[in-house]
Amino acid sequence: MSDTLFGPDNLPYGLFSTPDRPGHRRLGVRYGDDVLDLGAAADAFGSAHAEVLRAPSLNPLLAAGRPVWQAVRSQVRSWLTEEAHRETAARHLLPLSGVQLHLPFEVADYVDFYASEHHATNVGRIFRPDSDALTPNWKHLPIGYHGRAGTVVVSGTPVVRPQGQRKPPQETAPVFGPSQRLDIEAEVGFVVGTPSQQGRPVALADFREHVFGVTLVNDWSARDIQAWEYVPLGPFLGKSFATSVSPWITPLDALDAARVAPPSRDFPLLPYLDDAADGIEPGGYDLRITVELNGHVIAEPPFSGMYWTAAQQLAHLTVNGASLRTGDLYASGTVSGPEKGQRGCLLELTWGGNEPLELPDGKRTFLEDGDEVTLRAWAPGPDGTRIGLGEVTGRVLPNA
Repeated sequence: MSDTLFGPDNLPYGLFSTPDRPGHRRLGVRYGDDVLDLGAAADAFGSAHAEVLRAPSLNPLLAAGRPVWQAVRSQVRSWLTEEAHRETAARHLLPLSGVQLHLPFEVADYVDFYASEHHATNVGRIFRPDSDALTPNWKHLPIGYHGRAGTVVVSGTPVVRPQGQRKPPQETAPVFGPSQRLDIEAEVGFVVGTPSQQGRPVALADFREHVFGVTLVNDWSARDIQAWEYVPLGPFLGKSFATSVSPWITPLDALDAARVAPPSRDFPLLPYLDDAADGIEPGGYDLRITVELNGHVIAEPPFSGMYWTAAQQLAHLTVNGASLRTGDLYASGTVSGPEKGQRGCLLELTWGGNEPLELPDGKRTFLEDGDEVTLRAWAPGPDGTRIGLGEVTGRVLPNA
């Protein structure tokens, strides 16, 4: 298993069903090209955590807290790698190609951030060429907005081209119809397990007590709808029609070898965001993302350069006393790097549609009906291994 992105150092969690029992959803752990039926394995091995592992959703395990997360992960690794357990475990391994994957957890709330300095700077230069690229608050707090949890969908779910109001530059009044500037955003999402009490902020040091794991996110964006609606309250219909996530949630503990320090900050941070303080672990993650359009690689954004970390985002999300719920999902915002080939959305890659991408199947500024976008990622693991994040794929369907 040393040559796979999904070996014993990874063990991401998902939800699956089989053709013979399509309505029976079960928790699984990906191991190479197989899926371990967690509930069945837990019963076979007499696990003390069998009840939460038999659940038809990841939420009961998420809510159980970090000590249980660590205990279950240790058990699963033992079942799959120790010689005494392999024969029993093998009876509960199913080929990945033969199962149907589902949204692995019930999404409670969804928040999207804007944490890449390179992305924010590019967007500012595109839309405000005669003003400062970054707004005055950008380097003092992680900017974000509340999205729509009910339209978070699992990888493979088709995305219908959204429609709404848009105002082309040459028009004096808005028009209505399908978006003409449909885009993607390559992001990393963080899944909350342990809830928090309303009125009590979550400190930076408590990040790992509340966040269970990581998933890839494609935050589909209708740029023309967004441009007309976002003043003065920000994104709404241009974002809420679909957000795609991976069917696999990689535990934070699988990414310990990928932890890195974030970029240096230009301004002193307020104490609740100060991750240079004593006792605060490095909050960045070295994740290498690849963006494909119709099978062609168009960008490779590096997550290690994100200005704001997931721990800072969680601290800011709760600093006003807002409570966390099991199943909350918050995303990083578009991941972009300093080079053109590292930009995580078409808005940046084509510089607002003015510099079309030259692809083997034709030019692209924004997405066309039938286009398929896939996000993949990996991170350094222990002893030279690689940890894979489950891919996210979505195909654009026309608005009927």
